[in-house]
Amino acid sequence: MENPTLDQNFRISCFNEYDPLKHVIVVPPNFMKITDVINVTQRHYIQENINTAVAMKQHTHFIETLENEGIHVISFEPKKELNEQVFTRDIGFTIGNKFFLAALNKDLRKPESDVLKGWLDERKIPFHQIQTKSIEGGDVIVDNNKVWVGISNRTTLPAIHHLQTILSDFQVIPVRIRKDILHLDCTFNIISPDTAIIFKPGINESSLKELQQHYHLIDVTEEEQFSLGPNVLSIGNKKLISISSNKRLNEELNRRGFDVIEVEFSEIIKSGGSFRCCTLPLVRG
Repeated sequence: MENPTLDQNFRISCFNEYDPLKHVIVVPPNFMKITDVINVTQRHYIQENINTAVAMKQHTHFIETLENEGIHVISFEPKKELNEQVFTRDIGFTIGNKFFLAALNKDLRKPESDVLKGWLDERKIPFHQIQTKSIEGGDVIVDNNKVWVGISNRTTLPAIHHLQTILSDFQVIPVRIRKDILHLDCTFNIISPDTAIIFKPGINESSLKELQQHYHLIDVTEEEQFSLGPNVLSIGNKKLISISSNKRLNEELNRRGFDVIEVEFSEIIKSGGSFRCCTLPLVRG
């Protein structure tokens, strides 16, 4: 795993969710555990909790998979007091050539933003810090000139409207999701210019109709959604990483022409996030 360094030619750039992934931020789950329950999945696993050793083994294999695909992995040092730190997606997001520092909803997670901000400042990487409460990266899905943003318990409509004022060259489209769904990427994920994975019951009717106008939708079952089937990570050229237990979904993705790399992630999803949640892309393309 590489140190958190960048080459001198580094430039922030992410215009969609499926171009080849080049640079990404992760944090190992050394101190991962469920303490204050902050989502439905955690409530289900609170008694069983997280086997940290297993979580670390699975995460290490995931990172090795990324590196084997030629992706530059920037690994932050985990902090003991930040037990949700593995989910780097939420603390920021890249749209085009702009990097945004998210406005996290839960006090438990707000110190994670300070770690990222310090890293950005140290490397003189410009960013826009969103002050309007609240917006998290798991709700932000970029597809070139369109930015789909989930209205959830973590992301508010005023924050989405604020994002639109900053992104004059993009169309920011709110997507209302079911209240028990943590983030938009837990129920919807774009995996190519014309294809997306979706758990339709997680999206309200008017938003679903709009998404159907733009994408061929691959449905996931309720069981697949609970194991975060939509939360795959696209790494470019129709290749993506998906949890190995979702055999039916993976076979369907293969049938649609996608190259699926199966990785076990069962311990980490107990806390409510999977591959997309555990990665913060800085450069695609």
